[in-house]
Amino acid sequence: MEKDRTADPAAPGLAALAGLLADETRAAVCLALLDRRAWTGGELARYCGVAPSTMSEHLARLVDGGLLVRERQGRHGYVRLAGPDAARFVEDLAARVSEPVRPAAAGGLRAHSASRALARGRTCYDHLAGRLGVAVTDAMTARGMLRQDTGFALTDAGVDWLTGLGADLARSPSSRRPLARSCLDWTERRPHLAGTAGAELCRLVLDRGWAARIGTGRAVKVTPLGERELARTLGIPADALDPAGAR
Repeated sequence: MEKDRTADPAAPGLAALAGLLADETRAAVCLALLDRRAWTGGELARYCGVAPSTMSEHLARLVDGGLLVRERQGRHGYVRLAGPDAARFVEDLAARVSEPVRPAAAGGLRAHSASRALARGRTCYDHLAGRLGVAVTDAMTARGMLRQDTGFALTDAGVDWLTGLGADLARSPSSRRPLARSCLDWTERRPHLAGTAGAELCRLVLDRGWAARIGTGRAVKVTPLGERELARTLGIPADALDPAGAR
């Protein structure tokens, strides 16, 4: 009996989407773009170690598949992730296939250091992730600012705290983005705060100088000011963010 190919109309789209990330270079591109910045094709080619012509082919597939969008600024062309849904798709997949950071092998010290930096703290598209993101999420939950018992929900205390810091939590009536949602952290294997509240918290932490980006990647490091403020406002000790000998 011939298989009914119309049984589930979502199957072809799902297979096509999975195929986009079946190539290691395209997967690396999507992970790099989780920093929310727009990259040129040349930058991504150098980052992935492939020829510009090869990268152009990969980017065309990712754009046609809806994971990336193109932008132009003057004579320069850029690509970025198509939006929060695309970023969540990539991060969720990474959480399911990544292994915890292990001690460095001989000759792998540089890669290990980069992995540790990402595990310590990073941006996941537009919100905080890694040990920093999870620690802040846990502290907000412990202080009654965030509820995790029936899904992620920002409480009145959480709204007051964030708006007091300068967060803009107003959302467009047409926006489908939730105020708060859970995002599975691929290094900590626990949830961190995403959604509008997560994005605003990330913006404030960086704008206020509580954390700073490391180099040109997604990694962020808590500053001395940030250590003091996170301890004062959320009771997070510095050693919870980067415990001695962690990973």
